[in-house]
Amino acid sequence: MNVDELVAIDVHTHAEVSADGHASLSDGLAGASAKYFKGHSRPTIPEMAAYYRERRMAAVVFTVDAEHATGHPRISNEEVAESCAAHADVLIPFASVDPWKGRAGVREARRLVAEYGVRGFKFHPSVQGMAPDDRAAYPLYEAIEEMGVPALFHTGQTGIGAGLPGGGGIRLKYSNPMLVDDVAVDFPELRIILAHPSFPWQDEALAVATHKPYVYIDLSGWSPKYFPPQLIRYANTLLKDRVLFGSDYPMITPDRWLAEFDALDIKPEVRPKIVKGNAVRLLGLGAS
Repeated sequence: MNVDELVAIDVHTHAEVSADGHASLSDGLAGASAKYFKGHSRPTIPEMAAYYRERRMAAVVFTVDAEHATGHPRISNEEVAESCAAHADVLIPFASVDPWKGRAGVREARRLVAEYGVRGFKFHPSVQGMAPDDRAAYPLYEAIEEMGVPALFHTGQTGIGAGLPGGGGIRLKYSNPMLVDDVAVDFPELRIILAHPSFPWQDEALAVATHKPYVYIDLSGWSPKYFPPQLIRYANTLLKDRVLFGSDYPMITPDRWLAEFDALDIKPEVRPKIVKGNAVRLLGLGAS
């Protein structure tokens, strides 16, 4: 990956379908998400690579392993990592390990980093049905911290299950960013990304990130024109080195996101940090 030639690094994209057509979510949850985001395509990982390559961007790619809570088989982490390796000029593999898997999950996480070059891990507490500060997840966090790669947590409301009776069983409370504060305390060297503007807990996310120096915020999942003013203010000042561009592709395209971001009152010296520089440093990608 030639970082110098990239115009942006999108730290939040989803592998929604495997090479053999297996979806990352059940039909019910996927349908609710598509309706919430007013429809979107489901590109394969090679198609994602072509999309980002055309735009001279790189993208972090992951799926969500929530087999325990949903009963739906995941897309294999190995497939995600191998597909990203085949397009290493533009794709960066993250993995997702269901924290309910205990020691087996810890072994898998270590193997994925050592043998497949995985660069981070994605958690979705609401879909996985576990609060981030549940001690059952701590052995997994310990391994991730030891391996020196970041952990990315979905925070705030989710479109997954939205509109279904009972929200499809998805509990929003698990995605309050304040629940990640304990993780940041108990694993002080773990790099943590709070994904999304954290509606309705934006102030909580800002409090955690300003208090804990290794907590970052990615801006995915929302159109920038809807960003709350306090998020823009902190991105411009106290958190200018720890805010990251993320789109939530394919739900939101980077084209749309960047066009709307251009219209925000972001300082000229801060804009390149958010769009690319902060991700380069966090992910250890390096630049000449």
